[in-house]
Amino acid sequence: MLPSPALPIGWRRPLWIALLVAASVAFTLGFACAAPLAAFAGVAALTMPRQQALLLVGLVWFANQAVGFGVLHYPWTADTLAWGAGLGAVALLATLTAEWGAKRSSGLHPILSSTLAFLLAFAIYEGLLFAASLISQSGVEDYAPAIVGRIFAINAAAFIGLLAVNRLGASIGLVIEPRPQIAADAQRG
Repeated sequence: MLPSPALPIGWRRPLWIALLVAASVAFTLGFACAAPLAAFAGVAALTMPRQQALLLVGLVWFANQAVGFGVLHYPWTADTLAWGAGLGAVALLATLTAEWGAKRSSGLHPILSSTLAFLLAFAIYEGLLFAASLISQSGVEDYAPAIVGRIFAINAAAFIGLLAVNRLGASIGLVIEPRPQIAADAQRG
């Protein structure tokens, strides 16, 4: 599909990132602390080059924190600020892990490869937060199976929805080259 004259090629990716960040605000307003950062990490790793994927996840995290502190009135305590920073670092690591998994499974059916990338992003995200909870002795009651299952369901639904929106964006010419980094690496290696 040729780029629309009204939408120059250089503005498509920034506009797409802005739309995804706006979607993350809606997720934050709906789910507060259960915003699906692992889903965004997985989708970003699958659909963007590394630098842009990390930028997107960083902006999604920042929007999540801005809404949390500015609208949802998260407390301005050292503990809350530290957890916020930790969420950002873990979300970035989840993005890198999802990218790694997608590259290693690029020869598989795209659904399997995408599923693996998401599962790795979620496992790293929740696993590192669980480890941080143990180390900081802030309690692990939030990691009961029912709670983790709910968070997994939110992230899985968001992941599927975000991939569908990405497909829609590609069909209207807003998204450039789905999976560019992974596809290029698969051809080389």
